[in-house]
Amino acid sequence: MVKHTNGVELTMAQNVLFICSDQHQRDITGCYGDPLVKTPNLDRLAARGTTFDKAYCAGPICVSTRASMQTGRWVHQLSTWSSAEPYDGSIHGWGHRLQDEGRECLSIGKLHFRSSEDNNGFNREVLAVHILNGVGFTSTMVRDRDFGYPSNEDFANDIGRGESRYTTYDRKVCELSSAWLREEAPGLDQPWTLFASFVAPHHPIVAPDEFYDLYDRDEIDMPRLRGADERPDHPVLDTLQDVWDYDKHFRDDAHIREARLSYYAYVSFLDDNIGKVLDALDASGQADNTLIIYSSDHGEMLGNHGMWAKMNMFEEASAVPLIVAGPGIPEGQRCDAPASHVDFHQTILKAQGLEPSGEDAGLSGVALQDLMQGGHDERGVISEFHEAGAITGIFMLRWKNWKYIAYPGYPPQLFDMVADPIEAHDLAGDQAHGKTLLACDAKLREICDPDAVNARCMTEQDAKIAALGGRAAALEDGDHAYTPMPDLG
Repeated sequence: MVKHTNGVELTMAQNVLFICSDQHQRDITGCYGDPLVKTPNLDRLAARGTTFDKAYCAGPICVSTRASMQTGRWVHQLSTWSSAEPYDGSIHGWGHRLQDEGRECLSIGKLHFRSSEDNNGFNREVLAVHILNGVGFTSTMVRDRDFGYPSNEDFANDIGRGESRYTTYDRKVCELSSAWLREEAPGLDQPWTLFASFVAPHHPIVAPDEFYDLYDRDEIDMPRLRGADERPDHPVLDTLQDVWDYDKHFRDDAHIREARLSYYAYVSFLDDNIGKVLDALDASGQADNTLIIYSSDHGEMLGNHGMWAKMNMFEEASAVPLIVAGPGIPEGQRCDAPASHVDFHQTILKAQGLEPSGEDAGLSGVALQDLMQGGHDERGVISEFHEAGAITGIFMLRWKNWKYIAYPGYPPQLFDMVADPIEAHDLAGDQAHGKTLLACDAKLREICDPDAVNARCMTEQDAKIAALGGRAAALEDGDHAYTPMPDLG
């Protein structure tokens, strides 16, 4: 046992294996109920652990949400607003706390912070991918943009069977992570943490043959609520879809079905790599003393609501898969309490036998080990979006059966996630839900004031754009479709 000064005893400190993916839609996983996708390894992990049914990203883009994952803080507490405002290690997170305790804390794979020259909380960063040139995509700070990126067309065309730099990269992440677990981890005399981070199934949506061939094209389902007359309308989302206009580049149903088949296959590729890492953990002899976390940084719309990628608050983009397994974790269970990326901070500290102290004690996160024990029915979690396409800040609250989305200066949206899980009916204009709207707004404001946060974000971004030389200079960022992967030879 590990005893602390207040007399509270925790179980023996555990290792932590944190497996992260990129842009994995929660529902496209067997253990979350998808009848088509083949994810035997994630399903196996769910069977030996607890699956969270209401887990959400802190923000539906990589840079914002990964900063929250690393620190246990909301996006507005970090000012990591856009793809050009990354985490730089200056606000300490769980990794720094483990470093202070002399624990091995290693990352292998994508991080998407500013630079490995910063102390991001890892003793070593292996094969790290950070934002482009330490600067990122500065055009994403230009909030009044109302025209699409030329590179959006690449999203629709970079699909199908084959290999890409992303699949090559992930194979290497898998190889290095597995080797470290087998060869180095067993020799450590302190609990360790490995953050193994894959880029699949982030676009380009290209899947190797063996996984592409798992699927029958005729069985692939089509997007729901794709037509404008099928889904709720909102002025902020209208502009958002003008900027992130991926859908217009899909020629016909066959093109869409090809993209969805490729995504399913790409998820199976990810699952296979995860299985190899889990097998390496088992082979190391340390599985019985290791907490395993699997999650993704955000989801993927995949054509639903007429959208692709992320950058909005519909379930496909803002919800994330979250599976936790290991010693003391109930097996084959589901947790219905709202969970968030900000919970990882407290979760990792608890696994390693460490209590929150100093700034840790004031964070909003709840250790997932505690969350699954119940008693959090009143909890609410949020997600935020503050970059190109959003003419105002977008703030989502998930609370009880409600999803409330605030758009400062514009009408909110309200969805009953029990009666309407696909978010087809916006209830915000229904007078019968007036009290619910007020209650949701009050709950959101317990976490942040959306009007004040939005104003602060706009001011900070305006200052950064001015420092770059103005709007035109910020827009000249190379118009990349996605962050390039390193050349592995």
